[in-house]
Amino acid sequence: MTPPNKRSIPPRFRVQGTDGIRREVRRANDPSLKGLSPVQAFLDRGVITEEFMERYAYAHVTSLIRAGRLRRGDSFVVGWDPRDVEGYFTGAVIHGIRKAGVHAVVLGTVPTPLVPMAMLYRQAGGAFMVTASHNPKDQNGIKTFLAYRGMKLLPENDIALTRALMSLGSLRSKPLKGRRINWRQPALDLFRRFSLDPENSWCRDVSFKDIILVVDPARGSLTGIAREVFKKTGFGKVVEVNNRLNGDVNLNSGVADLEGYSVISRDMIQKGSGLFSKHAALLKLFELGRKHKNRLRSGTLRLSGAVFDGDGDRFYRLDYHPGKDCLLVLSGDQTAYLQAAYLMKRDPKKYKGTVYIHTVESDLNTARAVARLGYRPQLSPVGDKWVLRRIALLILETRMKGMRGMPAAALKKKLASLKQSEKQDASALETLEKHLDRLSAGDPELRNLPFAVGSEETGHNITLGWIEGKGGERLPVFCGNGLKSALNTFAASQFLLGDQPVARYYARLERPFPPGYKQTLYVYTIHQKQFANGSRVWHRIRRGILKAARERGYQGRVTPFREDRDMLYLALTSPKGTQAGIFVRNSGTENKISVNLRGAKGDAAALQAMGEQAVRILFTALKNQDSPHYKMELDLLSRIAGKPLMESQVTGPTDRRVMVALEKQKLVQPSANGWRLTPLGSWYITSAPE
Repeated sequence: MTPPNKRSIPPRFRVQGTDGIRREVRRANDPSLKGLSPVQAFLDRGVITEEFMERYAYAHVTSLIRAGRLRRGDSFVVGWDPRDVEGYFTGAVIHGIRKAGVHAVVLGTVPTPLVPMAMLYRQAGGAFMVTASHNPKDQNGIKTFLAYRGMKLLPENDIALTRALMSLGSLRSKPLKGRRINWRQPALDLFRRFSLDPENSWCRDVSFKDIILVVDPARGSLTGIAREVFKKTGFGKVVEVNNRLNGDVNLNSGVADLEGYSVISRDMIQKGSGLFSKHAALLKLFELGRKHKNRLRSGTLRLSGAVFDGDGDRFYRLDYHPGKDCLLVLSGDQTAYLQAAYLMKRDPKKYKGTVYIHTVESDLNTARAVARLGYRPQLSPVGDKWVLRRIALLILETRMKGMRGMPAAALKKKLASLKQSEKQDASALETLEKHLDRLSAGDPELRNLPFAVGSEETGHNITLGWIEGKGGERLPVFCGNGLKSALNTFAASQFLLGDQPVARYYARLERPFPPGYKQTLYVYTIHQKQFANGSRVWHRIRRGILKAARERGYQGRVTPFREDRDMLYLALTSPKGTQAGIFVRNSGTENKISVNLRGAKGDAAALQAMGEQAVRILFTALKNQDSPHYKMELDLLSRIAGKPLMESQVTGPTDRRVMVALEKQKLVQPSANGWRLTPLGSWYITSAPE
């Protein structure tokens, strides 16, 4: 009989998603998990226990030791967001590190970008951030950073970690060999210095004194920290909301709730019927907008919002538009474009021809817009780990320029091989750079790195930052940093638009570049493993979309991505010659799948029809009928079909969570009289598998 923690797994299986692990959490002694090992609870029930957290940390650290990248007695950094009030899960991660014989450098509650900064500053062997990012408080997880340039785990590293995790025996009797080192205050000081450094904030030549800023830290890691930094950079007034650190991360707050919206109208905040009626940041912005209406209209005052997620690595910008009495929402695409425009305007000689990396989730017009600025756009799969990988490749290419002779030829050949390899391994990049270090080749200070901005539409923006090391040396930092992105975006808009007339200022903010059509359709509570490259459902969706495309005169082809082979990406050309794209991919953070539609405005109707056809296939083919959430979905939909359901009738956190999922799947919509079925919802309750 196979031991429960040494079960047979497919050779390429990995437990990580887009960014580490992230699931619903339960204590190991929960009655619903009786008789299950930590691994069984994770694989069979989709649940993370504190024992699984400890095993994950121990497995990763011991894997690094076996690989020679870490030694017993070295240090390993760990921080977390504030969702785990009791400390069961964060404590388990610390125990896993210490049981592996390594010292745990504990930062406590900090924003995610500070974790790799502290790791690089202390020259630690790696780092964990315990967080579920923008997910609700009943979930948790771990983001893992490698000592090599703060990169995250790539698939080959994931596979190695999964094998180590699955082969572990019991850890209960293992002693705590490593020490616990508390380093919270020095870490916070490091983050403040980094954020206020003009080279990182870009705030040297701009003024924010005429801006009222509402800060929404999503009850998370940037609570208090962002407010202090914004005050010190000179914002006229800073108002912080959603700042209770009681574990309710992301509740009625944060970036995730704003995804897919470009404008928030006053109707959307109306008590009872408004989608955002409980969102304190939005309510405060409308309140202040009315209070300061005359000054806002005259242009002597501006009113903005900085919205983050629970762990502080994502940022959306809000601006109150006094002429339209609404809030403009700037997602990662718009904020990254403003940053790119700023850099090119400030130093065109340096940035002309440099790389702007964006993921497939971005508006397709983003690439056209940055190309017009003078950048070279690169398209990446979803996940900042892929953006970081491309930056690492650019660093290697830059350092190899000008090298001559046999060693140079061999290294360049190796780099070309890594670029084309199906196996993505961060340690291979590190090994290659160590060869360059031994040859003293290239420019390790990266003065000529041909990189400008890395962007995810969901709010991760990456630009080069610098920290001062222990010896006074300047160390480059590449990571998604919500606070840096916010400072850079406000600096960019003040520099580019600060002297513009009121009407033009808001027009440029509303449309930093001409937007295309962009929509995402979701299906929750599914069998994710059944959608993979070459699977029956994968081919069924491919055939369905291509057939629907041909019927509308579009030509289509599958575009493979080596980094994410399971994503189905279809590049389309319309009858008018415009480019469009539809891609289908499993979420790496939640139990859902998405159909993503991107194209020109004129492609909207055709793409919508193709997307709805694809999503109906997913509804019938992938739903997990054994899940209690599936049964709750059908129950709520049946109740709504009979009579609109008022919000007061949705009781309990689980029901509310299912209702949110129903809305995101566009099966229900709110109205003044309660929740109603959409046409898709009416179709679903008659077509759902029994």
